[in-house]
Amino acid sequence: MNRFNPVLIVAAISLMTLVGCNKGEEPTAQTSPAGSSISNTTATPAATTSPNAAATPTTTTGFQSLQGVVTNTKTAVQGGNFTKAKGEFDKFEDSWSKVEDGVKAKSPSGYKTIEDKADEIEAGLKASTPNKQKILTALEVLNKNVTSVAKP
Repeated sequence: MNRFNPVLIVAAISLMTLVGCNKGEEPTAQTSPAGSSISNTTATPAATTSPNAAATPTTTTGFQSLQGVVTNTKTAVQGGNFTKAKGEFDKFEDSWSKVEDGVKAKSPSGYKTIEDKADEIEAGLKASTPNKQKILTALEVLNKNVTSVAKP
């Protein structure tokens, strides 16, 4: 019995240490890009989701970020500032990479349309003389598709 007590004490201390080390990360605040109408949200630690699962806060934040990029790009194009529009649209891929696998599984046709329109917009913004109306039309289609696939 005398040898069992120290083992029990060490086991109890080890268990308490492990529980203390397993504390989850604190949520971090994320803000939407400047000039967008999307409200600020708080991100929570992401869990692995299946394509059939409802949208998680991380996924929702990813779609909000995409919509913010499209809105900011559209505003810059409407103002004729194609350099700013290109800079804004360069952020699209970062946001898209967070949600694209889920979109591809949920809606292959929506995924293809989003990919095609993103490529079209990127090429249009890189052109020596961008076609404002063509880019705006592609941004509208892109926004509608992002909004459509964002719905659970």
